Amino acid sequence: MDAWRPAATPRGLAARAATLRAIREFFAGRGVMEVETPLLGHAAVPDEAIRPMGCGGSYLSTSPEPAMKRLLAAGCGAIYQITRAFRDEELGALHNPEFTMLEWYRPGWTWERLVQEAVELVQAVLGPGPVHAFTYAQLLQKFAGVDAHDDPEARLVAMLEGPEPSGLDRWGLLDLLLVQRVEPKLRTLDGVVVVTRFPAERAAMAVIDPGPPPTARRFELYVRGVELVNGYQELTDCQEQAARFERANRRLEEEGRPSLPVDRHFLAALRAGLPECAGAALGVDRLVMLAVGADTLGEVLAFPFDRA
Repeated sequence: MDAWRPAATPRGLAARAATLRAIREFFAGRGVMEVETPLLGHAAVPDEAIRPMGCGGSYLSTSPEPAMKRLLAAGCGAIYQITRAFRDEELGALHNPEFTMLEWYRPGWTWERLVQEAVELVQAVLGPGPVHAFTYAQLLQKFAGVDAHDDPEARLVAMLEGPEPSGLDRWGLLDLLLVQRVEPKLRTLDGVVVVTRFPAERAAMAVIDPGPPPTARRFELYVRGVELVNGYQELTDCQEQAARFERANRRLEEEGRPSLPVDRHFLAALRAGLPECAGAALGVDRLVMLAVGADTLGEVLAFPFDRA
């Protein structure tokens, strides 16, 4: 193998260029402004599921979310960004440590309205098709046969494939069931699958409805079993966001991992007043992969990590 050569085919590179052009045309036609924010910063978002990359006492961006919300708080209005993001120890058919992310925000919108726009964006690139909608609980019940809210952990373990995992809490078990039993079945569905109403424990930066049971105003879009979009009704409460960061840092320490410095500029922007808004992130590399019918990101990346 000539490692100097790009991994992507000319067709894959052309599809990437066409996809980026289509995204920009989509938002230009809707009056959404393109912005840029730094890739390198002095803080990172604490999240036990994401490992940031350090760089000389600073951190490479895992997401432009905090910086873009600072722009929203400053009154920039509807915005989007196509940017690089970096996450440590992610490498596989659907993961590369450096990847391209689209993120956009709609002040004054509800998350339900943003779901529709996200579907329209995906269809603008991949073409029209059916839309299947499930709540998180409905998805796990239909495709894995478990009650996400009420089944005991012993039943969740019994429904897993392979040996019993160690060190997973209830939500880790549900995540594993999603990968093992649900996502393979989603590959058989044509069109877009919309999943809403995630458990409150998976809220991240989303607003939580009290329930019962409490659920996050969060959605995900899948195409052919590939998770493509993640969106929220964005949390605007500074105190609640700071408390979530603190809890996430405690969990990192419990796992033996270092806590992360919290973005004080982001929290200051929340205190100043983040407008009510909905936002979403889309994996551009995955979208290109789906557009050309590839099986791995390496087929549409010029130089994935093993050739970087």
